[in-house]
Amino acid sequence: MFEFFTERAKRAIVASQDEALALGHDFIGTEHILLGLAGTDDSTAWDALTARGVEVDRARRETVRILEAAGVPSTGGQPAKDALASIGIDVEEIKRQADSTFGPGAFQYPRPAYTPRAKKVLEATLREAKALGHDRFGTEHMLLGLLAAGDGGRGLEVLAALGTDPAGLRAEVLSRVAPDHV
Repeated sequence: MFEFFTERAKRAIVASQDEALALGHDFIGTEHILLGLAGTDDSTAWDALTARGVEVDRARRETVRILEAAGVPSTGGQPAKDALASIGIDVEEIKRQADSTFGPGAFQYPRPAYTPRAKKVLEATLREAKALGHDRFGTEHMLLGLLAAGDGGRGLEVLAALGTDPAGLRAEVLSRVAPDHV
């Protein structure tokens, strides 16, 4: 599926993974997808989010606040590391060796998995692009997918906390990519 994503959309996907890792989460949720989109400058989603007052630093703070309030821990993958340590595998030593061989940051463990809601957002991305008659999936389709995925989860909670109206944001995106759909 990712072969149909534009380069900017691929960057947003990687940025969402990086956000999850940086926040110490062992999952990628809709909130991380939102952060990836908000952090991918020079993209249609970034333009629309910025026009609606959504900035990545503010969105990140709200994400942390919302997740902490929900009791979601920032484990940094420690349970998986502990499980491997119990059978004699030292993840930190693997990381040191990979960093010295391939460069800093070459090894990331564990790689966070997408939550069911985040997967629904990616599925909705495909539907949004097809509805607009587009063959490739850009950041605009990802943002539309986030807004249209039904229960958008914490990504929509973050937008609400920032005072962003989902319908207005959807109209903002559509005005940029398909004015006849607004």
